[in-house]
Amino acid sequence: MLAEQSKRYLDDLARGGASAHTIDAYAADLREFLESLSPNGAPPPEPAAIDLLMLREWLAGLYRRGQAAVTIRRKLAAVRGLFRFLMREGLVPKNVARLVRTPKAPQKLPEVLTPDQVNGLLDGVASGKLERPHPARDRAIFELLYGCGVRVSELAGLNLEDLDRTERWLRVRGKGRKQRQVPMPGKAAEALERYLSERPVVRDEPAVFLNHRRARLTDRGIRGIVKLYATFVNGDPSIHPHSFRHAYATHLLADGADLRAIQELLGHARLSTTQKYTQVSLTDLMAVYDKAHPKA
Repeated sequence: MLAEQSKRYLDDLARGGASAHTIDAYAADLREFLESLSPNGAPPPEPAAIDLLMLREWLAGLYRRGQAAVTIRRKLAAVRGLFRFLMREGLVPKNVARLVRTPKAPQKLPEVLTPDQVNGLLDGVASGKLERPHPARDRAIFELLYGCGVRVSELAGLNLEDLDRTERWLRVRGKGRKQRQVPMPGKAAEALERYLSERPVVRDEPAVFLNHRRARLTDRGIRGIVKLYATFVNGDPSIHPHSFRHAYATHLLADGADLRAIQELLGHARLSTTQKYTQVSLTDLMAVYDKAHPKA
């Protein structure tokens, strides 16, 4: 029964607009959770029979296997979400998973590309030195990732109807199906127009970015394109689409943009999520101080 309810919970997440990446991760976490409750292949207990002691034993097993704190936090979030769903369905009297203390994750600041690094990469993409079948599409992808700060899933999900090409706005569908408007800077708009002028017309395919089969370019496809160019131009395969989102926010903040405005542009539900970019800027500032100040 618990396996069936887990599937129903994941289906409910999908209907609520959770990303495919989140659903896949939660599905793997819940499978592992059910296995921990099923020693020697025995069926897992009924949902109402799962108590705090069982959950603590499961959590202790994660620690013994050396799981990172951030991984344990995600697995715990998946189990808490399942119990929240079970409680809503009337299958458990309370969410016992909420009684388990969340492990503290170390504060890790994102590594941010400098403006020179970003511009060098974008210039390298535009140079055409890497022979590619769709160079205009690839350039538009990079310009929108940095110029608009969108998530890779948001970029892949863009439809032609989401473009206001006259006023230079994007309608972006973020997490939880939340929508927001994001302005397009000049270079991004120019690159997008160049791509759209040669984009094939495909009936019943509304996606902005198409793959070689003339179907929607996926998140994975965009990641592959970014890695290919980053390796070729910068010699750094660790650069990924989210690197440009970090750079977008950090560079805006460094140039004096208001933190709440950046929050709106990024589509963050909480200001605390956006505030990590303040910490990045302060870290950079301290590095300059330590290097340049005579009394540092």
